[in-house]
Amino acid sequence: MNKAVNDGVWSGAWVAERLGVELVGGAELTGLLGLALRRNPKRAHLLVSHVLGKHVPQSPAVVYGHGLDLGRRVRELLGEREAARAVVLGYAETATGLGHSVADGLGTAPYLHSTRRPVPGVAPAGGFEESHSHATSHLLLPEDPALLAGDGPLVLVDDEFSTGNTVLNTIRDLHARHPRERYVVVALVDMRSPADTARLTDFAERIGARIDLVATASGTVRLPEDVLRRGRELVARHEQAPAPQTGAAGRIARVALDWPAGLPDGGRHGFTPAHRQRLERALPALAGRLAGALPAGARRVLVLGCEELMYAPLRLAHALEAATDAEVRYSTTTRSPVLAVDDPGYAIRTRLVFPAHDDPADGPGERYAYNVAGAGFDAVVAVVDSAADTPALHVPEGLLARLAAHSPHVLLAVVPSHVPARTLERPVMLPEPLRGPAFSSYAPEEVGWLLQDLSDVTLEAPTEEREEAIQSGGAHYAESLPVEYQPSARYQELFHAALETSAARIARAVGAVTELVLAERSPRPVLVSLARAGTPVGVLMRRWAAFRHGLELPHYAVSIVRGRGIDANALRWLAAHHDPADVVFVDGWTGKGAITRELAEAIEEFEAKGGARGFDAEIAVLADPGACVRTYGTREDFLIPSACLNSTVSGLVSRTVLRADLVGPDDYHGAKFYRELAGADVSNAFLDAVAARFPEVADSVDTAAKDLLSADRAPTWAGWAAVERISEEYGIHDVNLVKPGVGETTRVLLRRVPWKILARTGAGADLDHVRLLAEQRGVPVEEVDGLAYTCVGLIHPRYTRGATGADGRAVGA
Repeated sequence: MNKAVNDGVWSGAWVAERLGVELVGGAELTGLLGLALRRNPKRAHLLVSHVLGKHVPQSPAVVYGHGLDLGRRVRELLGEREAARAVVLGYAETATGLGHSVADGLGTAPYLHSTRRPVPGVAPAGGFEESHSHATSHLLLPEDPALLAGDGPLVLVDDEFSTGNTVLNTIRDLHARHPRERYVVVALVDMRSPADTARLTDFAERIGARIDLVATASGTVRLPEDVLRRGRELVARHEQAPAPQTGAAGRIARVALDWPAGLPDGGRHGFTPAHRQRLERALPALAGRLAGALPAGARRVLVLGCEELMYAPLRLAHALEAATDAEVRYSTTTRSPVLAVDDPGYAIRTRLVFPAHDDPADGPGERYAYNVAGAGFDAVVAVVDSAADTPALHVPEGLLARLAAHSPHVLLAVVPSHVPARTLERPVMLPEPLRGPAFSSYAPEEVGWLLQDLSDVTLEAPTEEREEAIQSGGAHYAESLPVEYQPSARYQELFHAALETSAARIARAVGAVTELVLAERSPRPVLVSLARAGTPVGVLMRRWAAFRHGLELPHYAVSIVRGRGIDANALRWLAAHHDPADVVFVDGWTGKGAITRELAEAIEEFEAKGGARGFDAEIAVLADPGACVRTYGTREDFLIPSACLNSTVSGLVSRTVLRADLVGPDDYHGAKFYRELAGADVSNAFLDAVAARFPEVADSVDTAAKDLLSADRAPTWAGWAAVERISEEYGIHDVNLVKPGVGETTRVLLRRVPWKILARTGAGADLDHVRLLAEQRGVPVEEVDGLAYTCVGLIHPRYTRGATGADGRAVGA
């Protein structure tokens, strides 16, 4: 399937024999091209390139090499002086990666490709139609409008040059705006008829410009007069061919690329030589992360790009090809509907069909991946930009599920969609924070929520459905909400008993961490809680500052989502109203430190994208059993009663939600206010119980604060190391499924599908509520000598709704 000739048969023979289509030219044509049938009323046949990396998986070195070679030939044609003034323009969607590669071959040329995806805030610098295509409108959206305004040579790159209409339309549009003397048209194959060649020559004379053409091969296509009718009949006859046989569904997982902050994902808004240099430096590390995520023993790997996103996946595939012994192939999904026929003489052997998942301007529709099914790939790395990482990508009939039906391992790598700087100049004022009683049961002065109210949206999903979707890669945990746990009378009794016995200990930790913040961070800090576990702690710290120092500190709650970062709009609001240097991020406790790392990376990315500087990413926490931060009240792993419940101890506010169809680029992350649970709300009772102990612990807080200020509080990340050991010892091999500490273990039992609970031998009343929840859910509690935490919750690995618990029973709700 990856060669123009299969078993000695040319991959255009099937169409040539049945439709009477003939390629006329050198022998290299059949080496570069096969033939297939379109589902398109304007053109029956499709020239299928075997070196483009679109419809046919190919070695990335071959794909990239062809583009580089064309670029070098253009540089030789123009000469060094004119090549240095050139701009390269590629065509969406098929030639976006080829155009990038040509620009690389030129060496010093900036690159732009046309797009069919409008971007709010970016005015088009041109546009044109592609007459024979199924999707015709092309937009030019450079971040820098001057990119196309110069008078140096313009190099236009397409995969094939068939009639010349698209190039004529482009030059006509751009020449009317910014005339220039020279154009170079580049293609893998030039298949124009003599009449089309003469038409371009006449056009060049009329506009007074020189138009050169550089191609890898040239020839013509001879078509019978009735080709459209015969093509339609052939398509109708073979359209209902059976779908390829599938095996058991493969495993879907995300792989974090750590794409360089601020580096464009492609040429939709322009890609400069400086961007190219940054990418070259980053590629070894990016490929290393992909290689590390591949399953052991993978011998055949496909890197699959996404429509216009061709260059970044190509370069990742090329670097991966050099970093691993596996056979790496590269291709891309497409909008183009093509008939699939499983015959060695036909270029499109198999077809996967799935819904569009990038919110296209022309609305929903089918998308395709060709020659992937049945190709024997041990792993498929699907590379999409963040704008295409939508719920539609993860639905049961979506791309990831389709791939998983044909490969045992599917990895999803998401590249951040580049946002032009002009769209960051937000003329619309961000909303003021939400406050109680309209949003949350807290008093309005206690906390302002930098969130949007999604209370009227149904977001809850059963625990088992969420777990299966999260672990399969089918959904991110922040795209839905767990059904709110309704505590039994016995569990409520345990909460109140735990609050009574631990209130003084919590009060001491609150006082200690607040004193550290005042002494080391700012005399008048702006407390910013990470919603929602950090919110009760932020309120208590605010109350301590008022009790002990007479300070009225501002306090806000913002959203941070593991794998997605902090709410950048909330940061913009904070920077507009406060000095970022005064902001102190607050959370309840640390587990293994994932959110600590997430916040640091998110702040770095925010600054790299032009956001305000000065935010300190270090979190202040009540308890730091994972030894992940410097600012904490205690490093003991003990019961914080606010961890026992969900919204009913957190102002009746849900955990935060980040979903593309609900949260736009100018919106805060969302959350719900569960007004209907007011009868069970203990949020203020918890705060009042702890604050009532402030007078009795004041002296001990002074002592504890002095001791902490003089102590070595450098993070050791001991918790992370412990989690990695547990992950391996219990055969889980995924640290995200290991939740250490009393608070995180409680969350596992309330919101996830638990597998088992590890408890430190001899742990006492701090675990009474954990034992009760485990009993209610049929989850075993295993005592472990010398456990680094009081307890650790293990989420059920490889969970499906048919999974069973460690005791062999079905996991219940």
